[in-house]
Formats: sequence, structure tokens, C-alpha cells
Amino acid sequence: MASTRKTQKAESVPIVSSAHLVSPRSAEMSEFEFGLIVSGNAFHRWIVHCMSAAGLKDLTPLDVLVLHHVTHRARDKRLADICFIMNVEDTHLINYSLKKLQGLGVVASSKSGKEVTYAATDQGRAYVERYREIREDCLINALKADSALNHDIGQLARLLRVLSGIYDQAARSAASL
Repeated sequence: MASTRKTQKAESVPIVSSAHLVSPRSAEMSEFEFGLIVSGNAFHRWIVHCMSAAGLKDLTPLDVLVLHHVTHRARDKRLADICFIMNVEDTHLINYSLKKLQGLGVVASSKSGKEVTYAATDQGRAYVERYREIREDCLINALKADSALNHDIGQLARLLRVLSGIYDQAARSAASL
């Protein structure tokens, strides 16, 4: 009986990174935030290592994400559009990644009037394709993704998009204080 109470009590303690932020109204939010921190760092580590395995080394997580977005749908992208889609306010961060990627020959810029757009080069697309192959081998195969798991992942993705809107609104509210 004592063992059962210990197990139940251990299960009810939230796993958080900052106990002082746990709200009695939503300990789950603190648990979510800790999970987001840990999974975000794991994701960043993964994409850097995956791109390195594809042959493009010494990139930051943001560099990898910018290259993927610039390659997305084979359409030229403006700096403002990249920032908007990636939800990055500091255009300097994206601009720095674009310059770095241009220096590596995986992204090219073009100018039409005053507008500058960016697109992946053939070399950039080749790295992205190799990344995709490695992703299939290392990540997708490891998931052993079945339809139920993929459904859960899709639900989680929708929830994350909803929560990003809530966090954005909370950020605007905090900025106005």
C-alpha cells in the first residue's frame, strides 16, 4: 500500500525546469514548457547533425531552417517573408544566415527593382535532398510511424500552432505593460 501511494505521489509531481513558475491553475503549462525546452534543444541538435551528415557542416540550427525554408516549394523568398513564416522578429538573424548560406554557395539572391529574393542553388537543393534521405533513414524509420502515431503527431502539431498564437498574444500583452 505504501508503495502504491509513493508511485501515485511521484506521478503527480510535475516535471518542470522552473518550480517557481508553476501555477496552481496550470502546472501542465510548466510541464509543457519544460518539454518544449528539452525537445526544442534535441530538435536543434538533430537538424545540425543531420545536415552535417548530409555534408554541410558548421551550420547553426537557424541556418539549417533558413536553408530548408528557402528551398521550400522552389519559390524565391523575400527576407520579410522568411521572417514572417519562421516567426522571427529580428531580421538581422535571418539576414546573417542568408549571407552565410550565400557564402557557402547553397543560396543565391536576385534583385528585381528594389526587391531582393533568395532561392536555393542546385548545390543547396542537393544538400537538402541528402538531408531528406538521412532523415528518412534515421528519424522516420526510428519512429516506426504507423497511422495512429502519425495522427497523434499531427494533433500535436496543430496544438503547437495554437499555443504559438497564445504565446505571441501573451508577448504582445507583456510588451505593453
